[in-house]
Amino acid sequence: MPFSSYKSIGAVAKEFQIKYVRDNFIIETEFFISDTFRQELDLIFNEGVFDNSEIAICENIIYPILKEVWKAYRSNFLLWSHQTLIYDEKLCGVPDYIVAKRSPLGTVVFDKPYFVLVEAKKESDFTEGWGQCLAEMLAVQRLNNEPEQTIFGIVSNGAVWQFGKLILDIFTQNKTFYTIQDLERLFAAVNYVFQQCDLQLDK
Repeated sequence: MPFSSYKSIGAVAKEFQIKYVRDNFIIETEFFISDTFRQELDLIFNEGVFDNSEIAICENIIYPILKEVWKAYRSNFLLWSHQTLIYDEKLCGVPDYIVAKRSPLGTVVFDKPYFVLVEAKKESDFTEGWGQCLAEMLAVQRLNNEPEQTIFGIVSNGAVWQFGKLILDIFTQNKTFYTIQDLERLFAAVNYVFQQCDLQLDK
């Protein structure tokens, strides 16, 4: 059963006995956004086709934002795009993006631990997006074999970004959503996620 078979958080929670909590856990952590990035984003919004498909949303909005933050953490992490992830026949598929530890063997090795799963969804299909993302987070938790580690999930349609985290059998969905219109706060939220992953590497 691939990740895309799960259509809601409830479906995943029931099958795998995951407790669901809504709470604000994101601590916005300031991130400098370059003028070059702002200009590129404005160009896409003003002149580009950026929301006609999930792939377009990934390429034009989600990936550039993730990449901009990842660059500050690139010594420890790699940002993987559409990399197959398989735990078993129920938890398998291809997340849009995965943040994983940088392997000492180089950028060709997809190495554990995996920390962040990102799913793009067109328009407002966040219910299905979170079902898929939570299934991916569970697969990562089991592959890492460290259930006390915090695994983060992000679901976005480009304009709105939602955040979640999984620790043991508790999934917490951040109550506050972030939007592309408030770029500073969005970057601060994404930066917090990367920072927390970085701190976990030191444990």
